[in-house]
Amino acid sequence: MELAERVTSIQPSPTLAVNAKANALRAQGIEVLNFGVGQPDFGTPEHVCAEGIKAIEEGFTRYTPADGMPELKQAVANKFKADFGLEYSIDQVIINVGGKHSGYLLCQALVNPGDEVIVPAPYWVSYPSMVILAGGTPVIVAATQENDFKLTADQVKDAITSKTKAMFLNSPSNPTGSVYSEDELRAVAEVCAEAGVMIFSDEMYEAIVFDGLKFTATASLSPQIFEHTVTMNGASKAYSMTGWRIGYMAGPQELIKACAKIQSQSTSNPCSIAQRAAIAALQGPQDEVVRRCGEFAKRRDYILERLLAIAGVSCPRPTGAFYAFPNVSAYYGKKAGDQVIDGSVAMSDYLLDSVHMATVPGAAFGEDRCIRFSFATDMDTIAKGMDALEKALAALD
Repeated sequence: MELAERVTSIQPSPTLAVNAKANALRAQGIEVLNFGVGQPDFGTPEHVCAEGIKAIEEGFTRYTPADGMPELKQAVANKFKADFGLEYSIDQVIINVGGKHSGYLLCQALVNPGDEVIVPAPYWVSYPSMVILAGGTPVIVAATQENDFKLTADQVKDAITSKTKAMFLNSPSNPTGSVYSEDELRAVAEVCAEAGVMIFSDEMYEAIVFDGLKFTATASLSPQIFEHTVTMNGASKAYSMTGWRIGYMAGPQELIKACAKIQSQSTSNPCSIAQRAAIAALQGPQDEVVRRCGEFAKRRDYILERLLAIAGVSCPRPTGAFYAFPNVSAYYGKKAGDQVIDGSVAMSDYLLDSVHMATVPGAAFGEDRCIRFSFATDMDTIAKGMDALEKALAALD
C-alpha cells in the first residue's frame, strides 16, 4: 500500500508517544514519574462536570451547528470582551475539537502549497506538521535562551518573504513557559501586521501566569493588529478539561467562516455535552482557576530551584504555563554503559529507562539542547523526580 505523501512527511506527536511508553511501563507494575504530558492533575471543576451530567440527563446528545452552539460562541465572545476589550460577533467565533484543531483548521483554510508560515522555535510540537499537512513550508526561526526563548521583532522582519502567509505565536509558551511582555508582543505583532502576515496567536495558557505578570492578548494591541490576528484558546488547560476536547478561536469573519466550512466536512460539531460544560466553565466562578494558578506557581518555584542546583544545568525562569525547559547539553557526550547521550532524545530515553522518569526531548520542539518537564503534577512526584534526575545525571560517565 502506498500512503499519501502528507502522512509520510510528518511524525506522530512525541508527547503522546512518551505518554504511551510511560503507560506501558505502568502496565508492567512499574512506578513512572511522569513529566511528559501537559495535562493538569486537577480534576474538572464540580460545577462544570455537573452541567455535563445535566446535559446527558436532559438528552442533549444530538448534533449542534457544525461550528458550535450559538450560546457557547456568545460566551466566548463575552469572555474576550470582558477580559481584553475585544469586540467579536458570534460569526467571528468557532468552537472546535480542542486547541490543536484550531491550528490545523487555520492552516487548511489559509495556507496554499508553497506558502510559508513562520514558526518560532522552541515551538509546540504540532505547529510545523500543521503547516506541512496544508502543503506549506514551516520557516523555523530560533529564539535564544538568553532572550528567554522569545523572538525579537528584527528576527521576524528578517524571516518574512513574499511567500509568508502567517506566523504562529505562543505566549505563555509550550514548551518554555516564556511570556511576552506587552511591549515585546507589540513589536513582533506590528511587524506582521504591517507586512500583511496573519498572526495565529495561541493563548491556551493565558490563565496561567506567574510573578504578578499581566497577560496581554495579541489582538488587543491595536486595530491593525486585531485585523491580522486569530486568537486561539480553549477549555483544556484553565479548566482541566483536556479530555472534553473543546477549543475555540476568534478572528476575521472570512477566515473563521472558511474554517467552519472545513469543520463541517471533517469532524462536524464538537461534542454537544462538552459544549454545555464549556459554557458553565466560561460563565461560572473563576476562583478555582486562580487558586490552581497559585499552586502551579509553587511547583514552578520548587522545580526551578532544584533544576538550577544541578551542576551544568541551566533553565530560563518560566513565567507562565506549567513547563520547565532546562538545558542539559552539558551532559551530552557522556555515557550510560555503552549508550552515548548524544542529544535530547537519548537523554529522555536514558531517564525513562534508568529512573523511570518520562520527559519530552527538546528535539521535538526544535531545541535539542533541552528537555521538557511538565510540572502539572503533585509536589511529591516533582520532589521524587528531581531526586531521580540528580541521581541519573550523576551516574553518567
